Amino acid sequence: MGGLFVSRHRPLRSPPRMAEAEAQEENCDKSIEMIEKCNKDLETLLEEMEKITVRAAWMTYGIVTIHTNPDLASSMKHLEDAFLRCKEQVGRKWQEVLKESKGEEE
Repeated sequence: MGGLFVSRHRPLRSPPRMAEAEAQEENCDKSIEMIEKCNKDLETLLEEMEKITVRAAWMTYGIVTIHTNPDLASSMKHLEDAFLRCKEQVGRKWQEVLKESKGEEE
């Protein structure tokens, strides 16, 4: 069988030239910088997750405390009621102040 022989292998390349070596080094440096930035970002996210976890643990503790101590729940209800009454009074006083200031402007 005669014919043309075609090699399936790539031809051997000559060693990279100086410009190619510098480009490869620059790409390597950029990759290292990108990995370092990712690591820093991951550390920041981990710290935030730790803070959120601590907050969630304290919230859970607070809920359990309220549910296991009925006096605390009634005290919280009393405090909420007092706050709402106070808020209502401040709102009324604010409306009175606004009416008085409008009367003085005229």
